[in-house]
Amino acid sequence: MLKKSFTRKNLISKVHQKIGFSKNFSSNLIDNFFEVFVTELIKNSKIKISSFGTFQVLNKKRRIGRNPKNKTEAIISARKVVKFKPSILVKNKIKNYENNQ
Repeated sequence: MLKKSFTRKNLISKVHQKIGFSKNFSSNLIDNFFEVFVTELIKNSKIKISSFGTFQVLNKKRRIGRNPKNKTEAIISARKVVKFKPSILVKNKIKNYENNQ
């Protein structure tokens, strides 16, 4: 059975439960956090959050790709992507969680 994704609505609900802010305030807090986060990522190309990980904008070059179904080649245009590298603390928590399951 597949688990559902953790959504923005779930995050707002968790903040409401853990901290006790109203749902409206929690919603504004999360929305403002993501707005600032994305704006700073665009300006600085890198955000490091201690004990969590690093987000970095990378430039991918134009390249040739292949459709796996019919093997036809197509040009994949140059683009920017966001890479996330988790901290050692996060990696260890995930590893320990998997081992306890």
